[in-house]
Amino acid sequence: MVTQGGMPMAGDRATLVQGTLELLVLQTLTLGAQHGWGISARIEQLSGEVFAVNQGAIYPALQRLRARGWITAQWRATEENRRARYYTLTAAGRRQLAREVAWWRRVVAGVDGVLSSGS
Repeated sequence: MVTQGGMPMAGDRATLVQGTLELLVLQTLTLGAQHGWGISARIEQLSGEVFAVNQGAIYPALQRLRARGWITAQWRATEENRRARYYTLTAAGRRQLAREVAWWRRVVAGVDGVLSSGS
């Protein structure tokens, strides 16, 4: 991300805070099964193009989520008739998503409280 004087410049894409990529992947999969590139594209689209997920980051995140049992994977044909691994949210993944969303909302409220204190 390009910065000016330590602050993001208008139009820059945001860098994901560590640990939030998994949260965004889990949330994205609530919309249905998707392959890795599609998950990246959904995150970019749903964030209003604030986030761009590097393909080098999405696949390790998907493997971590699979290892934890929060998503499953199945090989299928894409719309372009290419073979791709499609990821689906599990029941354990839905429970984890609920915990992470609650945690994220507490964090946002805390940051907002600090930012509002100087107004």
